[in-house]
Amino acid sequence: MPSIRPFRAALLSLTVALPVFAAGPAVWGEGMMVKVRPGTAARSATEVRLTAARNEFVSFQVALQGGDTGLRNVRAKLPALEGPGATTLSGPDVTLYREALISTKQASVAGEPVGAWPDGLVPDTDEIAGEARGAFPFDVPAKEARAVWVDVHVPQDAPPGDYMGTVTVEADGGFQRQVTARLTVVDAALPSTSSLPSAFLLWPPHVCRAHTGREDCTPEELRPLLARYQRMALEHRFTLSSLFPRKPWPPAWSDFDATWGPYLDGTAPTRLQGARMTSLEYVGPLDAANLGDFTAHMKERGWLDRAYVQLGDEPPYGTTFEQVRATGDLVRQAAPGLRTMLTTNSRELKGNGLEEYVDVAVPLVNHLDGTAADFRGDQRGTYTGFLERPGTELWMYQSCMSHGCAYGTNAPENQPGAGWPSYMLDRSAAKARAMEWVTFLEGATGELYYQTVGMLSTAWTDQYRFNGNGDGTLFYPGTPAAIGGKTDVPVASLRLKLLRQGMQDYEWLKAVSDAGDPDFARKVARDLIPAASRVTDDGAAFDAARLKLIQRYEELTAHPTPDAGTQQPADGGTSSAPEEAAGGPSQGTPGPTSDVAPDALANAQAGGCTTGGGGTAAVAGGLLFAAWMLGGMRRQRARVTVPARRPGSSC
Repeated sequence: MPSIRPFRAALLSLTVALPVFAAGPAVWGEGMMVKVRPGTAARSATEVRLTAARNEFVSFQVALQGGDTGLRNVRAKLPALEGPGATTLSGPDVTLYREALISTKQASVAGEPVGAWPDGLVPDTDEIAGEARGAFPFDVPAKEARAVWVDVHVPQDAPPGDYMGTVTVEADGGFQRQVTARLTVVDAALPSTSSLPSAFLLWPPHVCRAHTGREDCTPEELRPLLARYQRMALEHRFTLSSLFPRKPWPPAWSDFDATWGPYLDGTAPTRLQGARMTSLEYVGPLDAANLGDFTAHMKERGWLDRAYVQLGDEPPYGTTFEQVRATGDLVRQAAPGLRTMLTTNSRELKGNGLEEYVDVAVPLVNHLDGTAADFRGDQRGTYTGFLERPGTELWMYQSCMSHGCAYGTNAPENQPGAGWPSYMLDRSAAKARAMEWVTFLEGATGELYYQTVGMLSTAWTDQYRFNGNGDGTLFYPGTPAAIGGKTDVPVASLRLKLLRQGMQDYEWLKAVSDAGDPDFARKVARDLIPAASRVTDDGAAFDAARLKLIQRYEELTAHPTPDAGTQQPADGGTSSAPEEAAGGPSQGTPGPTSDVAPDALANAQAGGCTTGGGGTAAVAGGLLFAAWMLGGMRRQRARVTVPARRPGSSC
C-alpha cells in the first residue's frame, strides 16, 4: 500500500500557504422590529422599503457590525428623501439617532438574556429644540453590532408616490457604505390627534431631579421643561395627563392656560399639526372648593370632556373601597361633570358597589383577557351593564402585574415567544407594539400607564423597578452633559417609537372598521394576537397584519385606475412583484410582511424576535401574492383619508 505521508505533507503545505482573510466591518438596512444587540450577526441588505400614509411616521435602522477590526468615529447622514416632482422630505421630518445601550443585571422576565440592550435614542439634531447633539461620531467595537435609528415623518401635504433617499455611513480609514431607503406614500392620511385617548402619567419632581440635580424646582423652572415632554409625547401620539406642578394649587389659571392651552387646543408647534392632548388629570387636593374651581375652569375653556379625577388606585391595595366611595361622593357633589376614573375590574366594581361612582373603569390587561381562574378568557362582556350608563368608558392598562411584580413570580406565559404586552426594554419589539392591538380587540377606548419618568435620574444606567427594566420609565433626560447641545430636552426611548407604531396600527384598525369592514379588522388583529397573554415575539407578523389593513382600507375607499403608477419589487428590483406596504419587517421578510423588506428573498427566514431572528419563509412566500395585489391597489390615485377624531369625542 503506497504511503500517504507525502500527500499529507503537500496538503499541510497548501493549507499554510492559503491567505488568512479578516472579517471586515459590515453595514446593512434593518427594519424597526429587531433590537440590534451587540451579538447581532451581520447581514447584507443594502436597501429598506417603507410605506406610509401622509401624517404618519415610519422608522428603520442602519445596523453596523465591527468585524475583526471595529469601526472608529462612525457618522451617518440622510439629507433627504426625494419624491414626486420636486418634493423632498428633509429637515425636521428626517431624524437620525444613535441607539445607546443600557445593561441589565436582572431580566424582566425569566429566560430573557441579561446584558446590553438598545433603548435610548440620542438624536443627531433633536426634534424639540432643533440643536445639534452628540449622536455622532461613535465607535463600533470589533465583533460587536450597533445601530442608527431613522425616523421619517410624512407631512400632511406630501403627494402620494415613491420617495428615495440614501443613508451614508462613514468611519475612519476611508470607510464608507450606503443604505438606500425607498418609501411609498399612499393616498391616505392619519389624524394628528390619536383616535385612542391615553393618560400616561408623569411626576414632575422626577423631571426636576433628573435635569437639575435638585428637588426644589419652581413652577417657572419646570413649566418650559415639562412642555417639551408633552410635545414629545404628542409627537408619539400619546398624552402626558398629569405633568402639571402641584404647588401652588390652584395654579394661576392665566399661567396654566398660557403653558398648556396650546397643547389642549392643538396649536402647539408639533410635527403632527393640530395634535391635542386627549386627557388631563386633576392633581390638586381632594376638597370641594378646589374640585369645583378646577371643573369650572375646564368647562369655561372647553376642556372638561377630557378632564378626569382618579378616585383611587387599584383598590383594595392602593386605596380602600371605602375611600373610593367617599371620594366618589365628594366629586359628584362638588364637581358635577368631572369624569371619575378608577383602576379596577368588573368584579370589584359590582362586588363593592362602585359602579355609580366610576365613569372610566380601567382594568389591568390581565383582568380583561386573562389566564387566572377569575379572569380566564375574554372578559369584555362582563362590562356590558356598566357601559350601559351614559358617559361610561372602558380603558385598560398594563403594569408590573403583567410581567411579575416580585422576582420569581412571573407567570408561565411570560416567556420569550409568548406573554402579555410589555413596555420593558428587555422584551421584544413586538411586545411593546401590542398593547393598542389588544385595546382594539377588547373594545376599550383608552389606555392608561402609571408613570413615564419613574427612574429618569438613572435612566442611562439603570431602570430596574418593580421587577422590570424600564417599568414606569419611557424617557431619558436629555441634559447637555448627556447628549450635548445647550437646551435640556426629553430623549425618546426605542420603546416610545414602538408605542407610537402601535398607536398608528390602531388608526388603521379603526379606519378599516369605519370604512365598512370591522369584521376584517378584528380578524386580522385576532389572527395576530389569539389572546392578550399570547403576544408573539415575531415582529414580521405585526408588519404583515398592518399591510393587510392598508390593503383592505384601499379596497374599501378607492376605485382602481389602470397604469397610474408602479411599485418596485421587494427584492431590490429583480422581481416583477411590487413591494409591500407599511409596518417594517423584522429582518428581511419579503412582500407584505413588513414596511421594511431589505434583500427580502435572500433573507426570507429572518423575523422580528428580540435577538434578531425567528420569522418563517412560509410567511414570506405565502404573502408574496398579497404584496402583488397591494401593489395593484397602490397604482390608484383616488384621494382617501383616514377619519380624524371628532372634536370633543372620547374615542
